[in-house]
Amino acid sequence: MLTWAGIAIAVSAIGCDRESQNPVSPTALTPDDHGNSAPAAHLGSGDIGILNYAYALEQLEAAFYTKVIASFYSGASAEEEQILTDVKKHEVVHREFFKAALGSHAIPGLQVDFSSVNFSSRQSVLTTAKTFEDLGVSAYNGAAQLIQNVGYLLVAGKIVSVEARHAAAIRDLLIPRSRAFAGDDLGDETRDR
Repeated sequence: MLTWAGIAIAVSAIGCDRESQNPVSPTALTPDDHGNSAPAAHLGSGDIGILNYAYALEQLEAAFYTKVIASFYSGASAEEEQILTDVKKHEVVHREFFKAALGSHAIPGLQVDFSSVNFSSRQSVLTTAKTFEDLGVSAYNGAAQLIQNVGYLLVAGKIVSVEARHAAAIRDLLIPRSRAFAGDDLGDETRDR
């Protein structure tokens, strides 16, 4: 139900009407059978919309890591398995937190299509994980200015710090002993020796 395109559109849907500075009511969009964008779920408005968007992201991440650890890619080290298992546990806790916090305002559970991810490839899994973690950090940081309830803002601040640690850990798995953990995607030529 929620695809890469839907995520990108949903990310851009959280924002403000430039003239009125009122929060825009976000709606996740997905392409229909004819390539047209169609609403997948109305997220609500204000803090509820923002929390539902976070809930959708956490559902995506929890589903991804659940699939990753169900059958690790060939050659996964014990450290990689431990890190990815820990990240999965965190994402499940985040997902369940938002589901409980939203109660009857929560969007339905999402079905995610991971057909473009090669779960038997280390590079595919870790690159996808990096993309999801970066998306999560960006989404929390971008939405923070729109959150009205200080309690929600505090929780979002705590969760984004965990997501940032996930992003750093995944980057370090991709390019060990480099500056990549800090989000500095300079590649192998900058590897510390």
